[in-house]
Amino acid sequence: MKSDIEIAQEANIIPIMKVAETIGLSEDDVELYGKYKGKINLDVLEKNKNKEDGKLILVTAINPTPAGEGKSTVTVGLGEALCKLGKKAVIALREPSLGPVFGVKGGAAGGGYAQVVPMEDINLHFTGDMHAITSANNLLCAAIDNHIHQGNALNIDCRRIIFKRVLDMNDRALRNIVVALGGKINGFPREDGFTITVASEVMAILCLSTDLMDLKRRMGDIVIGYNLEGNPVYCRELHVEGAMAMLMKDAIKPNLVQTLENTPAIIHGGPFANIAHGCNSILATKMALKLGDYAVTEAGFGADLGAEKFFDIKCRYGGLKPSCVVIVATVRALKYNGGVKKEILSEANVDALKKGIVNLGGHIENIKKYGLPVVVALNKFITDKDEEINAIMEYCDSLGVKVSLSEVWAKGGEGGKDLAEKVIATIEGEKAEFKVLYDEKEPIKEKIETIACEIYGAKAVTFTSAAKKQIEELEKFDLDKLPICIAKTQYSFSDNPTLLGRPKDFEITVREVKISNGAGFIVALTGDIMTMPGLPKVPAANKMDIDSDGNIFGLF
Repeated sequence: MKSDIEIAQEANIIPIMKVAETIGLSEDDVELYGKYKGKINLDVLEKNKNKEDGKLILVTAINPTPAGEGKSTVTVGLGEALCKLGKKAVIALREPSLGPVFGVKGGAAGGGYAQVVPMEDINLHFTGDMHAITSANNLLCAAIDNHIHQGNALNIDCRRIIFKRVLDMNDRALRNIVVALGGKINGFPREDGFTITVASEVMAILCLSTDLMDLKRRMGDIVIGYNLEGNPVYCRELHVEGAMAMLMKDAIKPNLVQTLENTPAIIHGGPFANIAHGCNSILATKMALKLGDYAVTEAGFGADLGAEKFFDIKCRYGGLKPSCVVIVATVRALKYNGGVKKEILSEANVDALKKGIVNLGGHIENIKKYGLPVVVALNKFITDKDEEINAIMEYCDSLGVKVSLSEVWAKGGEGGKDLAEKVIATIEGEKAEFKVLYDEKEPIKEKIETIACEIYGAKAVTFTSAAKKQIEELEKFDLDKLPICIAKTQYSFSDNPTLLGRPKDFEITVREVKISNGAGFIVALTGDIMTMPGLPKVPAANKMDIDSDGNIFGLF
């Protein structure tokens, strides 16, 4: 079997302007980044403002195994399949982060014969968006320390600076550091740390902004820390929000590429779903809705994280109304949730599958709480056994939910035709009555408890003394009337990655509450979640190489 990169390198890729023309874009609408990549100018939304939006399809998933289960692959394949059925579809995806690319999780460009290309570019530097976000973030960090060094007119408390530096790489050694050592000339020494770029508030701002001026306003609203009187200090008080927005003037424009079958794909923004809100940009999704009859997008990790945040944060701010949700499930993930070890998931085990299938049931129930119809996409692997597939089909049928065997990894759009047909039938036959889960004006604790109890299935939420104090502080400064973004393990409904399936009678512990005021949400950290991941014992980078002709090897 060919590797993903071998398949991508053999693709019949066409000039990006030809792809752009299929969705009504002209040369004035697209800024070319070479022959096969482009950025879409924001005035495309204004030009199409009177055009009716297409139907929004969200692809999400059950709780994954550590290896991932192919949600992006199904998203790409579904978009290709819709086009094969004669529909005008546009895919909207997140940009990959270099951290997981060189770590263990991989990229976010799909796989097999359901990929977006040029795969190497997308998974590496792409159009430079990640670098722009990193630079804008670190400009603010430099301005903070410079302000303190130059006299500290704002009386910033060096012990209470909450805005951290970022790097788009898994580097655990940078989680906690000390800066400004080496004497008076280098500033005031203080504790600091790095998070990964995709967890940066600047990334979240990019993905939730509606235009460049909205982005600049949100940059100014960032709370960088507190002064010696205990009051919040905002980025705008350092007067660098304009320079930060300037660095983002190109990054705010969504990127246009294509799939292996030349289906248009808009890729823009990439916040992690376990530590951020996990969705591509509002701008990318809105463009997909204006340029296609169907917009197929995804949210990160399982539906308890990605879909919840897609609905309660992204849809709330973007005024988006999904028409259908596709939940990706796999035989091996359900067996894993039933207690089977990762190393033996290829072995038939219907009993374990039936034990773990409650995980799928929990996600289906949750999506229906948002008033949305569901289709299950069973992403097929060559190790799947017929009796296991049949067990899942029977389970979904008992819930009255359509299920489709997806073979897009092996067959591209052709392998997703049945899924596409069932999605279309669901959209046409079941009315979506979308609603968010909670009112953002409710108290912080109540909002967190609603998510934990309604979506995760927790019986209660415990707040540490530090979290309680942080909540009181946010309420004091009227920074509490915002949606919640919970940072949690992706492997379980709970905050304990070992509690698989659909755990009951567990408690969620919120250990820290932070404000992302520019992004427009409050982050509640649970469990041992890290905002700067580390590399595994054998990083994926060890298997990657390049030859003298510039050919890349080992990139998936």
